[in-house]
Amino acid sequence: MTATTPTNKIRNLLLAVTAVILSVAIFFGFQTTASSVSLEAQAEKATPFDLALSNGKPTLTEFYANWCTSCQAMAAEIAEIKKQYGNAINFVMLNVDNNKWLPEILRYRVDGIPHFVFLNNQGQPIAQAIGEQPKSILTANLEALLTNSTLPYATTTGQASDFNILAGASQTDPRSHGSQVNQ
Repeated sequence: MTATTPTNKIRNLLLAVTAVILSVAIFFGFQTTASSVSLEAQAEKATPFDLALSNGKPTLTEFYANWCTSCQAMAAEIAEIKKQYGNAINFVMLNVDNNKWLPEILRYRVDGIPHFVFLNNQGQPIAQAIGEQPKSILTANLEALLTNSTLPYATTTGQASDFNILAGASQTDPRSHGSQVNQ
């Protein structure tokens, strides 16, 4: 058995204090700085996509994923914005990991998340924004969306042609760029 000396007592006390401090630091280190607002909770409260297309209100559609750190970082701000604009604007959330939304992912050419699509009150896409957006930029875009103005901080979306191949000899070959094919 070793004798307890004042030096050993001080060393043991310092080790115990250090262990407590490290334990507290590790505990708080594993706590995320993300808000208490979860993406799942917001998605459950979001306006259904089909309703948003037909209820006559403009829409902010967010393509997201639960694992997306940018989506998680924006969750609290989106919740605040929704409180402010929720009566006048639809807030739709479509999870890119859900195959149900594959047609919309392709239609709006989602290639990064978060991906925001701004729809006018007729459900037509008018602009898009990709990536983490500051609250001030999102609110400026929503204000413009409400007044049917050009969105100041989004890429506008022009009209697109539907690609539809119809059977029949009188149809135009899509490679002909509009000229009739003689058969």
